[in-house]
Parts: sequence; structure tokens; C-alpha cells
Amino acid sequence: MAPPSRDTGPRINQNIRAPKVRVIDHEGNNLGVMNPRDAYEAALQVGLDLVEVSPNVDVPVCKILDYGKYKYELQKKAAEARKTQKTVDLKEVKFRPNIDTHDYDVKLRMARRFLEDGDKLKVTLRFRGREMAHQDLGRALLERVSNDVEDIGKVDAMPKLEGRQMVMVVSPRA
Repeated sequence: MAPPSRDTGPRINQNIRAPKVRVIDHEGNNLGVMNPRDAYEAALQVGLDLVEVSPNVDVPVCKILDYGKYKYELQKKAAEARKTQKTVDLKEVKFRPNIDTHDYDVKLRMARRFLEDGDKLKVTLRFRGREMAHQDLGRALLERVSNDVEDIGKVDAMPKLEGRQMVMVVSPRA
């Protein structure tokens, strides 16, 4: 039997198509395995709905409950889960090979703040003109950056040359 589709939600009342279902009443008591029609009639007697809560087992589990309230609780749980999860962004800091010490310190401070906030960091070193002949200076600068953020981040991708840019990816330490 296929699980319910995502947009329709769980099957309720007459839409339950299993030959036998395990029924739990509105007070949490197990009523046993029975025909879905009989379970639906038991739900009608207490004025509630029969909801298929676990469709992917040998004998699907159905509960007698207020479907509107159940759906509302599921929405609240999903919203709470979305609220607590953290999305990891990729932040970028750009350097040049002959950067001055103060500019380096400012960009390093930004990089450290990104890592402390839990974001991944992409360090880009851009070469212009004849700077391409001195790639060793660029690699040394990126190694300096990695040493300076070593306590709060670890290098995921070592510096590699992509055209006129040298790129390194650093992720925050857990």
C-alpha cells in the first residue's frame, strides 16, 4: 500500500483503504485490530474523526481524534522545527596579493565574524596583470589567513587557482 501523498496529508474516515486497521481511541486506549468501517462507526459515536497516523506498517495504525486539531498540531511542530534549524550560508572575503596590513586585519576580522556566526567562508585572492607571475605570494597570503582563523575554522578546500583567482573554502569548527 502506498503512503498518502504529501499535499493531501493522512487518510481520514472513509478514505482509509486498508483491509484491517489497529485502532487507538481518543483516550489513548488500544481497541485492537478491526475493520475500517467498524472503526469509523466507533469514531462517529464519539463525534471525532478516524485518522490514519501510521500507514506504512503491516496493519496501519488509526487514531480516533479531532482531525482539525491534529492538523494544527502538525503545522505547529513543523514551524517550530523550521525556526530552530540554521541555514549555513557561504560568505566571501576577497583579498589582493599586495594587501596592506590594516586592510588585511579588517578583512580577517570580517572572516572571523562569519565563521563565528556559523557560516562557511570562501576566501578569494584576485590576481591582476603581472601579479599572476607571483602566485607564490598569493598562496602565502592564503596560508596566513588559514593560520589566523585556525582556532575557529578548518580549511575544507586548500587554495587552488581558478583562472585569475585563487580560492580557499573554510568551514566553522563544530
